[in-house]
Amino acid sequence: MSEFTSITVKIPEGIQVEQKGSTISVSGPKGKVSRDFAHTRLDISVGGGEIKILAPAKGKRLKALVGTVAAHLRNMFKGVSVGHTYRMKVIYAHFPITVKVQGKDVLIENFMGERSKRTAKIVGNVKVTVQGDELVLEGVDKEEIGQTAANIHIATHVKKMDPRVFQDGVYVSGRE
Repeated sequence: MSEFTSITVKIPEGIQVEQKGSTISVSGPKGKVSRDFAHTRLDISVGGGEIKILAPAKGKRLKALVGTVAAHLRNMFKGVSVGHTYRMKVIYAHFPITVKVQGKDVLIENFMGERSKRTAKIVGNVKVTVQGDELVLEGVDKEEIGQTAANIHIATHVKKMDPRVFQDGVYVSGRE
């Protein structure tokens, strides 16, 4: 075992972990998250209140991959126990921006004085709430929240204007 890279991740209390092949499903009080680790080609085993991640050979890349999978598992544990939260700030200097949530879309109106609405997709089961000039994104899957925040940010991206002058947009201001 000394020549292989391995990490053991403890499963917190109140969280159930199931393994079906290379797919790990984590469920807890906030919900359930599943992830397929087949592309990693690592040996992942669940048992005894812990998850063991073992690389089939030595090397820097495999060692980094083992650490990455462990970090993904810890993010899954945090998501199903307390949840993930991103805060985004609506910033405007020229025209007041109006942000609304409509179904699975975030509508951005009056951005840079445009008449047409800009839309951003809400990915997965992310809950987006608008509180004045702040958006709060909540959910159990960190990747879904991050992608939704990126979609909102990209929808307000300013092209062909100096970003030092035209700083209008929606930006991530905090993560919890």
